[in-house]
Amino acid sequence: MARTANPKTRESLMEAAFGLVRRQGLAATSVDQICAAAGVSKGAFFHHFRSKDELAAAAAYHWSAVTEPFFEAAPYHAPDDPLDRVLGYIDLRRDMMAGEIAEFTCVAGTMVQEAWATSPAVRAAAWDSMRRHADALVADIEAAKASRGVELDARSLALHMVAVVQGAFILAKASGDAAAGADSAAHLRRYVELLFTGTKGAIDA
Repeated sequence: MARTANPKTRESLMEAAFGLVRRQGLAATSVDQICAAAGVSKGAFFHHFRSKDELAAAAAYHWSAVTEPFFEAAPYHAPDDPLDRVLGYIDLRRDMMAGEIAEFTCVAGTMVQEAWATSPAVRAAAWDSMRRHADALVADIEAAKASRGVELDARSLALHMVAVVQGAFILAKASGDAAAGADSAAHLRRYVELLFTGTKGAIDA
């Protein structure tokens, strides 16, 4: 009789991969390390995933499922003014770039930097994660355009915002300083303010 896969084991493996990949990258993370962190056997790993790359791709999709509810419930959605909502999103991303770098960086972004040329599955999963995140910003950007009479491509701006955040993570990693990432997000806020109003408000650096 075939054993039934335990979905909790699969989820535990992906959650373990989150922490390890954020701390040390995908290439340096082994199946043995993932199994140890998840508290499961190597046999259990291969019951759910054929390879580390398959787990990495699944983890990128799971990353979206885990993080989307957080952003959907975030307080930046509360203001009536759609521009305030767009700026509030940027403020949230800036404020999140504090403390340990491994705790605020993106699993999907980290993996695709290493595996974009070698793993089509990881690349596709990371793009899905980033695309979905950008798409969630489009409605507020469109509403801000309408309220301010500004002409721009809302989805292109949303993707640019995601790109700046991902780049901020890279700056933080390269410099070893979370503040370098937060500063980049602060510049993004000023840029968006200028796009919609022609002025920039004060912001705490």
